[in-house]
Amino acid sequence: MDKKRTHQMGFTLIELIIVIVIIAILAAVAIPKYLDLQNDAKKAASQGLAGALGSASAANYAIRSGLPTKGTAVTSCGDVGNLLQTGSMDGFTITGGSIGAGNTASCSVDHNVPGTNTSAAFTGHGIN
Repeated sequence: MDKKRTHQMGFTLIELIIVIVIIAILAAVAIPKYLDLQNDAKKAASQGLAGALGSASAANYAIRSGLPTKGTAVTSCGDVGNLLQTGSMDGFTITGGSIGAGNTASCSVDHNVPGTNTSAAFTGHGIN
């Protein structure tokens, strides 16, 4: 009773097709999730910057209220961006109206990405 042993030298065509189909399904599921993560990251960046701008505006208001010669004059939401270090606003836009002396205004910061909603609100404190 001689049994011939066969040695498999490679993969069959059906095995290769199954692997390709599995990879395609994984890619179809992973790519949309990755794109959503990019928008979430841009939204989080806008929220973080809005928090920093709101804090900088409040601190500047407190400083100028006690010592009018210190700090920076703020009369609009756009002026609040000048309170941060140069370059930290690259890729972002600040919008909102003018802020009267001693008043607050609702301002927003948005990541410069067309077609996405990444804006986040912050309160701007006006002081001359």
